[in-house]
Amino acid sequence: MTLTNPRSGTTGAHRGARRSGIGPAVAVLVLVTVGALIPLLGPAPALDGTGEDPAPGTGGIALLRTVLFAALAVPVGELFVRRLVRSVPGAPPLLPRSWSTVANSVGFAAALALASVVATGNLVPSGLADIDVGGLYSTRDGKLALLEVNGFLAAALCAASARPGTQVWPLAAVVVAEALRAHPTTEYSPLLGSGLTLVHLTCASMWVGGLVYTLRTIARWRISEAGSALLGLYARVAAVLLAALTATGIGSSLRRMPPETIMEQLTGTAYGRVLLAKVLLMAGVAALALWARIRLARAADPLSACSPARAEVFVLGLVVAVSGLLTALPVPIRW
Repeated sequence: MTLTNPRSGTTGAHRGARRSGIGPAVAVLVLVTVGALIPLLGPAPALDGTGEDPAPGTGGIALLRTVLFAALAVPVGELFVRRLVRSVPGAPPLLPRSWSTVANSVGFAAALALASVVATGNLVPSGLADIDVGGLYSTRDGKLALLEVNGFLAAALCAASARPGTQVWPLAAVVVAEALRAHPTTEYSPLLGSGLTLVHLTCASMWVGGLVYTLRTIARWRISEAGSALLGLYARVAAVLLAALTATGIGSSLRRMPPETIMEQLTGTAYGRVLLAKVLLMAGVAALALWARIRLARAADPLSACSPARAEVFVLGLVVAVSGLLTALPVPIRW
């Protein structure tokens, strides 16, 4: 006899189906992680044998950028999914507790630390006396660093206010500042590069943060019908986000690595090696997303799709870490 849990609205058989999907999801996660293990160990393995010199404090800057990207994804994802919830028929009124205030505060701390590096001429400061705060206002990089600091601070205050939706504007300012920072004016067609990064970073934040908040919402609701409807809505938007991420990622890569040199640079430069690791991880993410979509459409319990979706979250976390490392490494071609 199959018993129904009155709180969750699911049967014991359905719960078993969800548990049975954990093993394959973990296997995919392990395989993809092994494929990207060497570049993920940090700048030293990626730079080994390339003849490139690391910038001062590359490891610390990569870590700070990883934290900044993750902190940006959390509130952007929450804003995105809360809009999706409005389209879910019969959606319960209760939503998970927001992490936006904490995430924005962490982003503020990471942006402040990165601004201190810019204030010392892109060198890691050894003390407060090395930091020229006033100098930030006299350079393009300094102004953009201050914009990110102020953007996260304003977003944290908005998230803690009675109208948390207003944090969308300071978060947008952070995304724009990061896109401009990634492409200095000395680069060929810097506005094109900034535009590609703007779309890429926005879509990535919606995907990563949105998936985390979607899974948290489903766990809070404990109602199969509403949860599967929300996951279905997210999956449809995620397919568009993946297409945009792929297009902008390819475009950005080709701007730095022309087609005739890309195969050589993928293995012969630190940037190329870490980019290759990111591609491998994104292939794993796409496979897990497809697996979750198939389960959502065909499984007896649509919420069994949460198993590969949870594995997808962990792989996306590795993608964020690789992206942080990628921004700290020397680009293979300097325009």
